[in-house]
Amino acid sequence: MENKLKTSGVFAIIIGAFLVVGGLWAILFTYNNVSQENIVTPDDASIPGKKVLGPLTLKSQSDVIRDHTFKMTDGKTYAEMPRQIPKIDESGNEVLDENGNALMVDNAKRNIWITATSLMTALHLAILSYAFSLFTILFGIISIWTGLVFYQMSKDVKTVSDKINVIS
Repeated sequence: MENKLKTSGVFAIIIGAFLVVGGLWAILFTYNNVSQENIVTPDDASIPGKKVLGPLTLKSQSDVIRDHTFKMTDGKTYAEMPRQIPKIDESGNEVLDENGNALMVDNAKRNIWITATSLMTALHLAILSYAFSLFTILFGIISIWTGLVFYQMSKDVKTVSDKINVIS
């Protein structure tokens, strides 16, 4: 029993250390990748004028991108707009083909959502990376703590076993 507890304790401590180091590396990796983009939240963001580095500024930037996109698309999402719209000339009239049908073109407002969605997704993935990294560190600390408890229990089992042997 003593050897199983000692071995389990050491194993849990080693795994915990790897989890903590891996989590810290992931936070540093995410931080470095986000910081090299030099993003600063605009004045109308929930956290205005701050460099985007951590989860709160990432969320603020993502939210403001969504707000700006809604303003550019008259409050409509990608799915709420048609893929193509009639082509309009300089005077605001529909351009017609030789059969009198409206000439259709790609909906530029709808295409704006593709870019916005890509940017928001990247920001959200960075937030998830921070969260998962912290979760990994937490599990590493729990594993180290469990390993220390098991290791101490192995010593206690040996002490109790020695006392039993002395009594018998």
